[in-house]
Amino acid sequence: MKIYQQALALRERRRGFHIITDEIEDALPQLDEINIGICQVFIQHTSASLTINENADPTVRVDFEMFFNKTVKENDPDYEHDYEGSDDMPAHLKSALLGSSVTIPIRNGRLALGTWQGIYLCEHRNHGGQRRLIITAWGE
Repeated sequence: MKIYQQALALRERRRGFHIITDEIEDALPQLDEINIGICQVFIQHTSASLTINENADPTVRVDFEMFFNKTVKENDPDYEHDYEGSDDMPAHLKSALLGSSVTIPIRNGRLALGTWQGIYLCEHRNHGGQRRLIITAWGE
């Protein structure tokens, strides 16, 4: 069995949902050495998240942002954790709803995503900064 791991620093992005599939694949060229296996992508932050979804129509990402902003509102007076800004506690809640990692099968040296699937960085802060990922792939 082969095991590879790579840290990846993503450039700062605006708040929203961003497809990062190519950046992940570029960061781990050893994927092509794995015929059958698993790739896990983990984000080392609590105010951004990862998910897999539609990669063709950009309006899907716009609708994701609209939905999460309506569902988890900013400036809620009931939030106790508010000293890092009005977007911070909602960012933690959105991150908890979506999750901190995704797992993708590897088949014939490629991520076995569906035809219309891509990996999203879900940036929940107005100024989240650079985001760090750990990508781990293993298999034969």
